[in-house]
Amino acid sequence: MIEASCHCGRNKLRVDAELPDKVVRCTCSFCSKRGLLHAYFAPDQLIVDEASSDAIYRWNHKLVAHHFCSACGCSLYSDSPAFGEDGEWDGETRKVGMNARIIDGVEAADLPVDVIDGKTLW
Repeated sequence: MIEASCHCGRNKLRVDAELPDKVVRCTCSFCSKRGLLHAYFAPDQLIVDEASSDAIYRWNHKLVAHHFCSACGCSLYSDSPAFGEDGEWDGETRKVGMNARIIDGVEAADLPVDVIDGKTLW
């Protein structure tokens, strides 16, 4: 079980999975400005503490819900279409990209990093 929390501790997340072998850096304007490294999981693996106080930011096509702490501002996770490497989507499958930098006891920057060209794809 992976455990994660924002800086102030109001938002606590768990993922019923093992830590992935790699994290992903997306080059889209939002992820780049936030410095995010994503750890991807199936939506049903994410468990959000009921006491969480997150807020959601959506932009452009509004298909991606970027969750962040309403108190300290830390990025938590994004619920998005499961876009392929070519930017295509089947119109149904979704994925969760947790901010790997908030995973407790893990230095996300030390994990292998793949890069997605989000600047061009979306």
